[in-house]
Amino acid sequence: MNTNQIIENLKAKYPGENEYLQAVQEVLESVEDVYNQHPEFEKARIVERMVEPDRIFTFRVTWIDDKGQVQTNTGYRIQFNSAIGPYKGGIRFHRAVNPSMLKFLGFEQTFKNALTTLPMGGAKGGSDFDPVGKSDDEIMRFCQAFMLELWQCIGPDQDIPAGDVGCGGREIGYMYGMYKKLAREYNTGVLTGKGATWGGSILRPEATGFGALYFTQNLLHKAGKDIKGCTVAVSGFGNVAWGACLKATQLGAKVVAVSGPDGVCVIPDGITKEMIDYMPVMRTSNRNKVEDMYVKFPDKCSFVPGKKAWSVKCDIALPCAFQNELSAEDAKELKSNGTWCCCEVSNMGCQSDAIKYFQSNGVLFAPGKAVNAGGVATSGLEMTQNASHISWSGKEVDEKLHFIMDSIHDSCVKYGTQPDGTVDYVKGANIAGFMKVATAMLEQGII
Repeated sequence: MNTNQIIENLKAKYPGENEYLQAVQEVLESVEDVYNQHPEFEKARIVERMVEPDRIFTFRVTWIDDKGQVQTNTGYRIQFNSAIGPYKGGIRFHRAVNPSMLKFLGFEQTFKNALTTLPMGGAKGGSDFDPVGKSDDEIMRFCQAFMLELWQCIGPDQDIPAGDVGCGGREIGYMYGMYKKLAREYNTGVLTGKGATWGGSILRPEATGFGALYFTQNLLHKAGKDIKGCTVAVSGFGNVAWGACLKATQLGAKVVAVSGPDGVCVIPDGITKEMIDYMPVMRTSNRNKVEDMYVKFPDKCSFVPGKKAWSVKCDIALPCAFQNELSAEDAKELKSNGTWCCCEVSNMGCQSDAIKYFQSNGVLFAPGKAVNAGGVATSGLEMTQNASHISWSGKEVDEKLHFIMDSIHDSCVKYGTQPDGTVDYVKGANIAGFMKVATAMLEQGII
């Protein structure tokens, strides 16, 4: 395999799809040596097939706003790879959604799902619909219109969407309601992230953040450290950041910064339970302003407009918001402020140069496909409960989530341990996920 040639071919074929090309290049650079040890992979052209999605659905979404005006958005579902199981991946509602973003997310999802130990392929979907400032009724009408176009492309053994940025439990509920009406069957397994009263799994809303902290804890223990007493900076205030703040606090860390697109809330004494409980309220308000936390708790935090969480002195940085949110300049600022660990909780949360800076300057780093896999893992557990028509307790789900995150960490260590004994978690995660998917593709023939 010649990584540079493959990337150049993709650039010529998909000019301007920067996120997708970035994700592919990161994986191929990590796995090139291992891949070239397997001539059977080259003969079957595994990489050339793996980097292309199986299929892409693109559709118009037409809905009516509160003023009675007709609005039109574009919807997508990218079914990337089903070698190890049915397509599985979230739905993102954000004004920046485009094919490049969703192809990168679907590609990443393929390897992330492989790491979970569960039989799930990779997919992603969404729309350029912007939920900021929309009323609850507008959100409902859009979600119903979106599902009207999508419903025949998904199913519990075909493609199982979940939530993502801009799409939480409320949106999943509206979409499932429309799916049920159209399909005329009560099949809760077709979507995950559902409400607890109609097929949702206990701990699913918290799972991405919880799993990320379990992985971070494993990483720290491997390095001879502990999270207890550490200061943590977090970006975002959606479900992922909320779960991360909650679990970090439970494990004895102190969350000293939470940021949003408008700035950062600095919390010198650490985030409180009341502040954590307020984060889901901020998310569903559709205002997208972290300043709301300062307005609600002016005695516990300060607000600095235009700044990121990475401007606040901390031990551990947890990007939990959006892809490429942490730049090389941010990485340098963190390092100068004493940060010694960064774990991506968002998908591809760090830019390539930031990752290289961390790795070459002694900052412990782990990629999103390993760190945040607890969310989709618990979605897989939700699918199992739905298929069996049972509901596990929170203790049972948490134990299974712990086991999965421990297994992911073990896989990263297995494939990422360097001659000097350190662990390259990027390389480890990429090789572990790649080998599982590549082997399955090889054994299933040229299709």
